[in-house]
Amino acid sequence: MNKHQLTELLENVQRGELDITAALLTLRDLPFEDAGIAQIDHHRELRQGLPEVIFGEGKSTEQLLTIVGRMNAKRLNILITRLQGEKAVELTTLFPEANYDAEARTLTLQHQPATQTGRGKILIVCAGTSDIPVAREAAVTARFFGNEVEEINDIGVAGIHRLLARTASLHEAAVIIVVAGMEGALPSVVGGLVAVPVIAVPTSIGYGAAFGGIAALLGMLNSCAGGVTVVNIDNGFGAAFAATRINRSE
Repeated sequence: MNKHQLTELLENVQRGELDITAALLTLRDLPFEDAGIAQIDHHRELRQGLPEVIFGEGKSTEQLLTIVGRMNAKRLNILITRLQGEKAVELTTLFPEANYDAEARTLTLQHQPATQTGRGKILIVCAGTSDIPVAREAAVTARFFGNEVEEINDIGVAGIHRLLARTASLHEAAVIIVVAGMEGALPSVVGGLVAVPVIAVPTSIGYGAAFGGIAALLGMLNSCAGGVTVVNIDNGFGAAFAATRINRSE
């Protein structure tokens, strides 16, 4: 439940269109619902402005079905991240209205269209084609949270002219998410070109000395460009969450 739904509920009670007993039933599971294997936080959007998101990795199909079933019964918009394909098949069979993005490894089930809350555009830039899955996770998440999103792929520093050709898009954005593996240089370059917040996402892409993304992470943390914020390795979701908060108009 979000603040708009709660306001509508209270106004219906005030107008006499909904009795108190029915309203209490609607509010019964606030702030959370005990589903046995999970404590589903229905109150999170009221507290934080954004709903609970399901982290799919490590959860069994049965656990996911339970959580999604409880949230779906309340007609809540649902986002699952890090969802493996075989689990997605079972979920989309039982919930055919759900949409699975295999590249992003995300599943969305939306009962209400996402309300556009962003004051501007979130631009998601990735250095190489191998970084696209993390960038796609960020894009799906940012759109789910009500942002206008533009994606630009494969413009890493190995061919800097590709980035400079997209200068107009860089300057039109309100927030920029930059996704890169290898040595993680791209966020520093972007940070030196723009006046808006830059969120850097290191990926685990690279050869041996990349150390599964540690090299990119350290490079981004040591960026010489001011105003570059760094999230965890492969954490496209976390970058989109932070960008949404920065971009909110209310």
